[in-house]
Amino acid sequence: MSGILNSSIGRKFAMALSALFLMFFILQHFAINILSVFNPDTFNEVSHFMGTNPLVQYALQPVLIIGVIFHFVMGFVLEIKNRNARQISYAKNNGAANSSWMSRNMIWSGGFILVFLIIHFIDFWFPEINTKYILGDMSGRINPEDVTSAFRYHEELVHKFEPIWRVALYCLGFVFLALHLLHGFDSAFQSVGANNKYTKGLKGFGKFYAIVVPLGFIFIALFHHFSFSH
Repeated sequence: MSGILNSSIGRKFAMALSALFLMFFILQHFAINILSVFNPDTFNEVSHFMGTNPLVQYALQPVLIIGVIFHFVMGFVLEIKNRNARQISYAKNNGAANSSWMSRNMIWSGGFILVFLIIHFIDFWFPEINTKYILGDMSGRINPEDVTSAFRYHEELVHKFEPIWRVALYCLGFVFLALHLLHGFDSAFQSVGANNKYTKGLKGFGKFYAIVVPLGFIFIALFHHFSFSH
């Protein structure tokens, strides 16, 4: 593994695989969260299942965290190496004219997304870990002592999106995610060698994904904010 990561092609390939893995997770995360708008009861049930299932908690969740860390670390490593390699090339050939704004600023969009993820973890993941594994409440109920009380997940989500500053931060975070994905999707498929008769269709799907999924998350945040306000 270390040998692969020591080569430029190997690092790009590993980066692409981690990107595709995280894109799948984002889609799955969106599929669950959109239920909070259209079917709160199902959202509660699915959230409780995901939050208490041993496979998800002790196998998939650690893999996800490792994938996130790897992606960002490898992204910054690649960006530093690429910038060092481009300095002379740009001076001679004006390389900026041959690359998009998004491709030249992936490190900035990625950096903002990392900050956003940290805030997201503080908002949702850390309190959940505290409730389940420190306080020992695995019930998922509003009233842990009453097994007939409703699940708490939807109510907590709505309350999180009450402050307008948090909604604005989340909306901005997903705008940066869209910009990051617009270039990242194409780059990931090129790095894994997906250059064939399906390339045009994949690029179209990539643009659709990069725009629609972040917009969907923005819709969720705005929906709960205005629902709570009224």
